[in-house]
Amino acid sequence: MPDSMLHPRLLLWTALVLCGSLSACSIGKRDLPLEPPPLADLEEPLELRDEPRDEPARLALASGSFTGLTLGTAGDSLDALSSEDGGLAVREVVLNSPADFAGVEVGDLVVEVRAGGATSTPRWPSEWRAIELAAPVGGTIALVLDRAGVERDAQLTTAARAHPADRAPVERFREEARVGVVLRTATEVEARAADLGPGGGAVVVGLSRASPWRAAGIRFGDLVRSVNGVPVAHPAAVVEAIRAVPEDGELTLEITREGARTTVLAGVSKRDSEVREIDIPLIFSYEFDRGRAETSMLFGLYLRESTPAAWRVRFLWFLEFAGGDADRLEEEPSTSHAPGEAR
Repeated sequence: MPDSMLHPRLLLWTALVLCGSLSACSIGKRDLPLEPPPLADLEEPLELRDEPRDEPARLALASGSFTGLTLGTAGDSLDALSSEDGGLAVREVVLNSPADFAGVEVGDLVVEVRAGGATSTPRWPSEWRAIELAAPVGGTIALVLDRAGVERDAQLTTAARAHPADRAPVERFREEARVGVVLRTATEVEARAADLGPGGGAVVVGLSRASPWRAAGIRFGDLVRSVNGVPVAHPAAVVEAIRAVPEDGELTLEITREGARTTVLAGVSKRDSEVREIDIPLIFSYEFDRGRAETSMLFGLYLRESTPAAWRVRFLWFLEFAGGDADRLEEEPSTSHAPGEAR
């Protein structure tokens, strides 16, 4: 083999072996993340992980009228839940119920409701449940239904309930782009105490330490009753409002806390940015990922790794030093002395 071909190939193989064995350099681009990382300072107290045990109190509430209708949002994703065109889809019609007699079918879309002299276009199941609770037994609820693109009318004559409605499952929603908050759906007891329909309201169960809501005075356990004067019919509506507020804007939040209501002006923020990687192949590389940092120079002749709890330094590929937190706290000098002990 000619010498002119030997040297470039030898250099290439040497570089590849060094990169593969030392993992200190990279060739080619790395895939960029598609989603931002979870907030490292998001606090979710353990005592708020479970929903309140208020079933006896829920069963003691007035049951309201019965229609035999179970309605849900038209979509399952957060974007679909927050869509203006989401509507309310008929998920279940109880046999021989007022809805069954009125000809309502599973799959129909409720586009308008007329009850108690008012006309509304509910977007959330809690709004429908509030209408059911407010309707007197024997009263009439008029519906405009969309069935396969064709509108039709239906009239329900409400009946008395023999049993309370089923308990709704609790959902959690995380907003980590502008506020850093975790919200859960309110229980029926919490929602109705705030004058909302079952399923309405949003309880704060997580907050970032840097959240602008925390700075505004929002606390764990607060129930967000309204945003900018609009009652919260679902936690997704709060996330929707957060997304819509302009930069440096504010939200007017009506909060229910321990039975009392207060209004708070709360701002929004945005994700911070940082340099996470510098790479000069074979010569210098730096990488930072959520507290873990790695620096390498000169084909790995020097390598330093560190985390909040430990560090490691390597020289010349075989000299290595490491250290970090011990399994005990530092002993503080004693400030108390026994009688007669020298000070």
